[in-house]
Amino acid sequence: MKIHCLKGWQNVYTSNAYLITGDWNAIEDVNTLIDVGADPSIVQVLDGIYTGVGKKKVDQVILTHTHSDHTAILPLIRDQFKPVICAYCAYADGIDRILRDGELIRVGDTSFEIIHMPAHTDDSILLLDKNSGTLFVGDSPVIVRSPGGNYSEGFIQVLKKLCRKHVRAIYFGHGDPLVENVQQTLRHSLENVLKRG
Repeated sequence: MKIHCLKGWQNVYTSNAYLITGDWNAIEDVNTLIDVGADPSIVQVLDGIYTGVGKKKVDQVILTHTHSDHTAILPLIRDQFKPVICAYCAYADGIDRILRDGELIRVGDTSFEIIHMPAHTDDSILLLDKNSGTLFVGDSPVIVRSPGGNYSEGFIQVLKKLCRKHVRAIYFGHGDPLVENVQQTLRHSLENVLKRG
């Protein structure tokens, strides 16, 4: 699996968008965009990435949630690349496939588990590749740096689940990935959540 973080000209407020391809760009790999952001210039960035001979640049899009900074250029991506659009939300426009908690979806040359994370929005999901320990979280607040706050039971259960997995890298909807002390950071987050009043 190769992860390309797409950085456009960033003239607008946008989220991270990630293109996932297979290591060898094999014909059966599913080139996948995780979120599309709001910056139209990522289309030119996508055009410059080698994704395999005879393959579409983008076979599918997976939305971590439907806030506009993660989805604004979806019509442009759809027109340009004709991908299948996948999301947990059944009510957003232009969704071709509704994702379900616990299902596996092919991404690049591996499979990711869909984890519904009721925290940032009702339709937020995480994507976890258990083989590499790669986790995409969108804007879900899986890193909790101090005690306090009010967290739903659903959020707590997902955080406990993540602490039982072997997560090695977390890719966020905004900012740089976390690649060091990942399990320790998740456990500390869970401790802070459980310390709430």
